[in-house]
Amino acid sequence: MFLSELYRYPVKSGQAQSLQASAIGHMGLQGDRRWMVVEQDNGRFLTQRAWPRLGQLKASYGAAGELLLETPGQAPLWVAVPPGDDDLRGVTIWRDTLRVPDAGDAAAAWLSELLGKAVRLVYCPEQRARYLPNGYGYNSDRAAFPDGFALLLIGQGSLDELNRRVGRPMEMLRFRPNLVVQGAEAFAEDSWKRIRIGALEFRLLKPSVRCILTTLDPSTGERSPDREPLATLKTFREREGDVLFGQNLAVDGSGEIAVGMQVEVLE
Repeated sequence: MFLSELYRYPVKSGQAQSLQASAIGHMGLQGDRRWMVVEQDNGRFLTQRAWPRLGQLKASYGAAGELLLETPGQAPLWVAVPPGDDDLRGVTIWRDTLRVPDAGDAAAAWLSELLGKAVRLVYCPEQRARYLPNGYGYNSDRAAFPDGFALLLIGQGSLDELNRRVGRPMEMLRFRPNLVVQGAEAFAEDSWKRIRIGALEFRLLKPSVRCILTTLDPSTGERSPDREPLATLKTFREREGDVLFGQNLAVDGSGEIAVGMQVEVLE
């Protein structure tokens, strides 16, 4: 088995950035979901679930960690990492509330134009990262702005089996993984507890619960009229009302991982 794909999402619910290698640590892949779009009035987070135009947002990093925002029909915008804690904004992501730096008026105006709604862009510095949901991981495991966990792994074999059942190919990016593993049987990852990728060990914490976001085409933002692949997943991957696909995990230590590295099941 080997790591076949590696993705990060600089802005929560924005487009994926395909990587060949990445630094990784207790907050997941370097730069993954460190930025988030929130409502201007109440700080509530926005995602493609209700705002599919976020899927047209491409974000990448400059040499000093600054963020480049791009989308068709708008001039690109560079956004500097907010300095210090001078301008904190209260935000809410699911049940978590926290105060994080605001990225400024230019970024807010650019994103408000994209979405047709008054929004702000916020950043999560390491010292303000969230703990994982209660009962999972260690206190040292942290997350910036993912739904709950810093890392998501999916086996290519699992997607292949899903596609066979759906009857047409579904893109891996519908499921927004960080790590894709090739060479394992379908849903083999469900039984893994610990794995090694390169020199690093990972703990598999819980299955990933899937939602309506999987029905959006990652390249166009259009919703599948037949609600696939969620409809098919419900027929064989529903447990106690949750539809499960992929595994959330945490890494022990820090280092670098790269596409092509061997994946070994330890437990």
